[in-house]
Amino acid sequence: MRADAQANHDRLLAVAGAVITEQGVDASMRDIARRAGVGLATLLRHFPTREALLEALLRTSFDELTARAAEVETTSSPQDAVMLWLRDFVACTKNYRGVVTAMVKAIEDPESALHTSCVTMRGAGTRLLTRAQAEGVARTDIDGADLFALASSLAWLGDQPGLEARAEHLFGVVVGAILTDRAA
Repeated sequence: MRADAQANHDRLLAVAGAVITEQGVDASMRDIARRAGVGLATLLRHFPTREALLEALLRTSFDELTARAAEVETTSSPQDAVMLWLRDFVACTKNYRGVVTAMVKAIEDPESALHTSCVTMRGAGTRLLTRAQAEGVARTDIDGADLFALASSLAWLGDQPGLEARAEHLFGVVVGAILTDRAA
C-alpha cells in the first residue's frame, strides 16, 4: 500500500474508533470520513461496508481476547479461566456501543466480515468451558454457544444507560450459575 493510502487507512481507523465509541456502531460513515478529512469514496475504498470497518477495528481486540483465552487456559484453574474470559469479553465490547448485536449476527453469517474473528473468539471460550466441565467445575448442560450468549447478554447489559451498576452484580450471578463451585 502506498504511504499516503496507508496514512488514510490508519487515520480512518483511528477516527472511526473514536466516532463509534461516541455514537455506537451505527455511526454515519459520511461523518467518519468527514472527521478523518477524506471523502466518503476514500473511506469506502478502504472499507467498502460498515462491517468491513468494524472488522478492521475489532480484529485486534478479538485476536487479543483469543490469545488471552489460550494464556489463561494454561496458567489458571479451569473455573478462573472461564471467569477471566467472560470478564475480558465484556470489557472488550465496552469500547464500541452496539457491537454485541453485530457480533451475534456475524456468528450466524459466514459471509460477514466479522464471522471468522467472532467464531474464533467463541471457540476460545468454548475450550475454556469444556475444560471446566471436564474437571467437574462447570455445568454440563451448556455449550459454547450458550456461553457466548451469556457473555453477549452481560456485555449488552453494561451498554445500557442506567443498568451499568447492575452489570457487575449480574456478572457474579451468571458466573455462579455456570461454575458449580461458585456461589452467586
